[in-house]
Amino acid sequence: MKSFDTRTYSVSDFAEWQGSGQLILSPEFQRRAVWTTKAKSYLIDTVLRGKPMPKVLITQSLVDGRNLRTVVDGQQRLRAILEYMSNDFPVMRTHNQEFAGARYEDLPPAVQGEFWQYEIGVDVLFNTELSELLDIFSRLNTYSVKLNNTELLNATYLGAFKTTAHELGHRYAQYWRESGVFTDTQLARMGEVEMAADLLGALLVGISSRKQIPVFYRDYDDAEDEVERAARMFDNTMSLVGQIYEPSDLRGTNFKRVHFFYSAFLALSSLSQGVPALPVRASSETPNPSRLRVALDDISATFDAYTAKDRQGTVPPEWERFIQGGRRATTDQPVREERSRFIAERLARA
Repeated sequence: MKSFDTRTYSVSDFAEWQGSGQLILSPEFQRRAVWTTKAKSYLIDTVLRGKPMPKVLITQSLVDGRNLRTVVDGQQRLRAILEYMSNDFPVMRTHNQEFAGARYEDLPPAVQGEFWQYEIGVDVLFNTELSELLDIFSRLNTYSVKLNNTELLNATYLGAFKTTAHELGHRYAQYWRESGVFTDTQLARMGEVEMAADLLGALLVGISSRKQIPVFYRDYDDAEDEVERAARMFDNTMSLVGQIYEPSDLRGTNFKRVHFFYSAFLALSSLSQGVPALPVRASSETPNPSRLRVALDDISATFDAYTAKDRQGTVPPEWERFIQGGRRATTDQPVREERSRFIAERLARA
């Protein structure tokens, strides 16, 4: 039998309960994890953008004629919201450029009103014994899916690199989905964010092993200006990719494979903007998408011809290493550099 009610309360409701002493944020059995200011700012950005957050679980009991509400799950979310309304911290520019540095008192009146009315989904338990609360709390933490590396990084970092990698991944997820770079299952496990982080890191420091992605999250967590410059390069390159290939056309080439797309992306970026450690540098001429399409199609078709099962004869030496690296789909730095350099040199001749 259902032992809870599902309701919706506004931020103003929680603020009112807090002010009247009817909200208990720290029950004895809850974990004592304390959020950083970055984590709090990221949540406030969620509210300012009007996006949903996970539901809160509270228990409600009548004590001395007053309803007391104890937070079973979601105390850090509520605490962050209430602290922001008390002007205890500002929103970071990394999370929201429009309201960068703004405390609650600095928000326009209309935005304050929307913040005040933001609704939070709540499951409410009534007059629940401590033993039952402990059982519920343990169940909340039982069914979590084991996080992959990208999901762990998402949960750990909240600064410039993480935020930008997410924005870029989400921006181009539809293109990558339609072109066959990612399946729906891969997108559900943040494959587009991993790709964006991998490419963003390469635009910052040069081609690296995929194992370096956690280092990018750590080293560029506070590097807003550098990350913004790399993000502009990312957008420019994806714009060029889109001019060269409609998603349905890319799907018909080898560049729909993640490791090939990585190399082609950086090769194209090196031609138009430069990429650290790639020998082919940006040209003063505007790239010609039609000519680049011909060159990329030729690379893909020639790779297929040289790797066909019924292929006879020798493979030209200049193709041998590229084919080996393309077949293995490795993400090691030397092979990635070889693949990207090979493609960039041929694009430079287009």
